[in-house]
Amino acid sequence: MERWRCGPFTRPFAAKAEAAPGTGLDRIVTALEARAAPEEDGTSDIGASIALLREAGWLDDDGTEDPGLTAARLGRVGAANLPVGRLWEGHVNALLLARVHGDAREAAGIEALVRRGALLGVWGADGATPVVPSPDGSALRGFKDFASGLGTVTHAVVTVSSGPEVRLGLVDVRDPARADASTWRMRGMRATASGRYDLDGIPLGDVTWLGGPGDYLKEPHFVGGVWRIAALQVGGALGLLDATAAELRARDRLGAPAQMARLSTASIRALGAAALVTSAANAAAPGASRAPEEAAALSAAARLLTEETGLDTIRAAEQCLGLAHFGDGSVTGRKARDLSVYLRQAARDAFQARVGEACFGTEGGLWTIL
Repeated sequence: MERWRCGPFTRPFAAKAEAAPGTGLDRIVTALEARAAPEEDGTSDIGASIALLREAGWLDDDGTEDPGLTAARLGRVGAANLPVGRLWEGHVNALLLARVHGDAREAAGIEALVRRGALLGVWGADGATPVVPSPDGSALRGFKDFASGLGTVTHAVVTVSSGPEVRLGLVDVRDPARADASTWRMRGMRATASGRYDLDGIPLGDVTWLGGPGDYLKEPHFVGGVWRIAALQVGGALGLLDATAAELRARDRLGAPAQMARLSTASIRALGAAALVTSAANAAAPGASRAPEEAAALSAAARLLTEETGLDTIRAAEQCLGLAHFGDGSVTGRKARDLSVYLRQAARDAFQARVGEACFGTEGGLWTIL
């Protein structure tokens, strides 16, 4: 596992993360990498990997104190084990939303839950029956789809209602009778144990409300926060590049000019994406000089670029390794499966339009974003 210490493709996220005293970054990512395959096939519980992040103190991080360091850690975790990174990003997001939109008492209560071992999530995708208050105002109705971390996430921030009146509420989601992981039929990100969670009948009195109607949509913490997803995506791409190079090296084929050309082309784009992710993370930080809408546009741009970067990297891995990439037990095959699924986030076209409007909607907008 030496490549995690000095591999050329994971290095863009390594310098700052490894400089932080006491993080044990190499130890963590090595352990996460080793656990990824058994977590995918269900012979190992992803909760043990989350425990590694808890022991490192990373579950107290909401990404605002040192966004560059958080981006670096997300990238390295995504390179080693993307499903674990997905669950951790949801926890970071939920903790931030609690601190931004909750009052002091609510935020303190949620922080106490985390200290007692809670893992948070953000579940926003409605099923066929959207989550809304019941007509008599006594309970929730509806369910969430694509809820990541069933059985591992203990408390989820869920969106209630939709449109400009959407509200955020924290709900205890430890009831296994409400969870249905069988609805997740994707070829990747299987270790996240995603699926449907039924919120029907949960009393409104058991919901911890975070802010008022529409607060969730305020920037820079809505679209402005997708830099965390982008960090995981480019980390996943870098991890796939590293694994591809390791496989070629083991076959004594890494030095072939065509192989180097494919890997270097993908890595150049990944290097640029990693830099843009860090810029977006810093732009969304409290006290940053960027206007909220500018920060949101920069995060959207990073998210769009990391998608293209990931697709390029998957193609490069396939071309470099051929049929071996698709074989049972292939490390690159597993990483590519997870990455291809995680790249598919909602609202891509809306992000594209938002970036265009920020850059060209007013004269000189492009230079403001830069």
